[in-house]
Amino acid sequence: MLALRLTRTAHLAVHLRRLLVAVASAGTGFLLLCALGHALSHPDTPGAAALRLAWCAAPLAAAVQLAVAVARTDPGTRPRSGLSAIGLGPGRLMAVSATTTALSASLGSVAALLAYLHLRGDLTSRPPSGRVAADALAVGQSLPAPAVLTLLVLVPACASAAVAQALRPRDPRPAPSAARRGYGRFGAYGWGKARETFGAYGRFGSRTAVAAARPAAAGSHAGGAALVGAGGTLQTQAGEPPAPAPAPAPAPTDGATEPPDAALPTAADTMPAPLPQNTTALPWGIAVLAAGLTVETYTGNASAAPTPGTAPSAGVLIGWALTALGLALAGPGLTHLCGRLLQAVRPGALRLLAGRVLMEESHRVGRPLGVVAAVAAAAYVAATVYDGDGPAFGPLATLGASLVAGCTVATLLTAAVAARHARAGTTDALLRLGAPPATLRGAAAVRAAALLALFGPLTLLVAVLAALPLEH
Repeated sequence: MLALRLTRTAHLAVHLRRLLVAVASAGTGFLLLCALGHALSHPDTPGAAALRLAWCAAPLAAAVQLAVAVARTDPGTRPRSGLSAIGLGPGRLMAVSATTTALSASLGSVAALLAYLHLRGDLTSRPPSGRVAADALAVGQSLPAPAVLTLLVLVPACASAAVAQALRPRDPRPAPSAARRGYGRFGAYGWGKARETFGAYGRFGSRTAVAAARPAAAGSHAGGAALVGAGGTLQTQAGEPPAPAPAPAPAPTDGATEPPDAALPTAADTMPAPLPQNTTALPWGIAVLAAGLTVETYTGNASAAPTPGTAPSAGVLIGWALTALGLALAGPGLTHLCGRLLQAVRPGALRLLAGRVLMEESHRVGRPLGVVAAVAAAAYVAATVYDGDGPAFGPLATLGASLVAGCTVATLLTAAVAARHARAGTTDALLRLGAPPATLRGAAAVRAAALLALFGPLTLLVAVLAALPLEH
């Protein structure tokens, strides 16, 4: 009931985004039912039917990605202070969001079933025209109810499960206990707060604090050399923790309004927190992308070009899936790298602002950008292979391509809107400080141009490499 109330009282933009999820679910469910109808019409070719069903994984993944992006931007299920007191904690809000997504996707699945039955003539008693429609709709044959129900439940179940996984409550990792002993650099025994990885001793700047603390610890024969913990606190080799910091000076009691000098914030206190590094998955994305191109090249050279009325082979499907996954994994790292390149070589205020925003939003828009690049590369390959002399690009393939392209573009736009709402406070602060609105619009244009300059050639390169083994 709570999910229905939140759905009913939402804003128009929220309803439009949920309607997009329902449309994507309806299109994907219709394609799944058409794959079932083709399997019923051709019981002697189970391999071709299974391949058609496997190709429905692309619109299914695009619809699930759109559902997750819409659930992230839903203001009704956003955690707020005070809601836990009435039983609406993060876990309950996650369940409400997953239920709302399941309702939207179920509405699309029902619409897909009605459209499929209408085209079959079960609702109007009018037989469809065309051989392709008769093969895909299994005219004259009874539909197995368990198979239909399984295929229609697939999209709502996957979408709600993905939303629950993406919005699940994440507790912060507890800090290690101060009484837990650890090993320092190269076996030095001490009260380390965090385990150091290999190469930490040779990292730039790692020995600066140790060298500064070495004169103070040189006179201690029992303590030995001082060490620096993970938080920057000095620790002795003997295992004794450092003395606690002195307590701050008490507030003045003579009516003064200004705090003492010891309580004034320093430059280190006003510095912003470091931006999250989103370049961890970049090498993995490049490796998966190379593996996908390798699979496409091997399977494309080993098999013939697709004939009219057939889909590409399973090897090509696996190669394209790995390519799309590699671009999606590398998207945040590439966006973060693009922001760093914008700030290189004496940046001005415009490039500095654009680069910092790109680095901050790389975890939001990076992955949708990578998926859009993969879809654009696949569209180039399809336009190259399915040309005037190639195989026919039927209505079902057109529907699937439109679904994938529309869902990925809608996901990118939704992520961009969410990123804009996330930095609304920063934008208001800049305007209050006197920044002209033209500067903010110029920074947005610089960000768009930089992303296009980076992802455009990369998409074209991937598309050309993917299309080479299929052009024979």
